[in-house]
Amino acid sequence: MTRRSLRENIFRILFKVEFNSLEEMDEQIEFSIEDIEKITDEEKTYIIDKTKAIIGKQEEIDEIIAANSNGWNIGRIGKAELAIMRLAIYEMKYDEDIPYKVAINEAIELTKLYCNEDTKNFVNGVLAQIKE
Repeated sequence: MTRRSLRENIFRILFKVEFNSLEEMDEQIEFSIEDIEKITDEEKTYIIDKTKAIIGKQEEIDEIIAANSNGWNIGRIGKAELAIMRLAIYEMKYDEDIPYKVAINEAIELTKLYCNEDTKNFVNGVLAQIKE
């Protein structure tokens, strides 16, 4: 599985955070992992660990989003866009293996796939304001 595929699977799980309680997320992660075809144990572990790490930092990440979204309340941001930005900000701030520009580029690619065309500028604008 490519890094992009791993990232996309993490995004899909993070999207569920908005519709489930944090207590339900372990179960949601397991359900989501079961749906992924041709996944190795290493990939499964990577997705689970990274997803849980992002959820664990969600409050801090949301503060970063709020501080850089030019007056947009977190509740007004689309759920897909929010999940994408949470993933990207985690990668930018806490994942030393992923360069800053790669995190932003991958976020934009996910936005193109899962969001409305106009949203990529918003996501890019928020992420571009965040310093390493």
